[in-house]
Amino acid sequence: MINIKVKDFSVSGEDFTLIENKEFGFLETIPQPKLEDLSKYYQSEDYISHTNTKRNWFEKAYHLVRQYALKQKLTLINSFKLDTKNLLDIGCGTGHFLEVCKNNGWTITGIEPDDSARKIANTLTDNCVLNDSELKNLPKSSFDVITLWHVLEHLPNIKEQLETITGLLKPDGVLIIAVPNYKSYDAKYYKSFWAAFDVPRHLWHFNQNSISSLATTFKYQLLKTKPMWFDAFYVSLLSEKNKTGKQNLIKGFFIGFYSNLSAFVTKEASSLIYVLKKN
Repeated sequence: MINIKVKDFSVSGEDFTLIENKEFGFLETIPQPKLEDLSKYYQSEDYISHTNTKRNWFEKAYHLVRQYALKQKLTLINSFKLDTKNLLDIGCGTGHFLEVCKNNGWTITGIEPDDSARKIANTLTDNCVLNDSELKNLPKSSFDVITLWHVLEHLPNIKEQLETITGLLKPDGVLIIAVPNYKSYDAKYYKSFWAAFDVPRHLWHFNQNSISSLATTFKYQLLKTKPMWFDAFYVSLLSEKNKTGKQNLIKGFFIGFYSNLSAFVTKEASSLIYVLKKN
């Protein structure tokens, strides 16, 4: 039985425990904050996905890599043979992925719970981004593709959320989930200092077996699994800061590089994209 003690290095400094879920095999953050208390754990200027700030080299590098990643994501969804192009991006942050999709012929809808991020997103998407309370009000079986880019790990009541998401997909719809992988080399190297644990904002922590279990339960076929190569560097740099209190650029880059190198053999990259289709 996995039992890992971890700390919130970003906001509260509180301690949490990761316990293996017997049904699906992912790790659960224990204790989980109450729904009304979750937002306070996101109140940090360092939460990059909710801002467009470029205050230092780290944030500048993040935004540079994001531009490349946006093109890769667009290429992925454009590869599907679809009659229509209706996209829902859950947890869309500041909306840059939706903007790229809108400019390439997709009909877009976004969900973002953070008020400031949603405001930025709506300036880029002609007000196509809604609060998370609106998710259940969207029309059933109306989306060809639903994406969750590093979002599933944040969602409380995961089974209920996946039921809702599945109901929003068309019968032949595609669900794309990108999440950190706690079986990667960088996760094993940094252990409790691994930045992608990011408790308690990350409520669930996945490996490939747990995603397969969820896919089976909710009647999806796993079409493909793809690595997110840049995540190993990003996460390793943050993990170095957690472990040593400073940004060790050379060490973090080396661990990220070695993690990617080992993933060529093990297929256990720092983060993985899962492409799922309704059975």
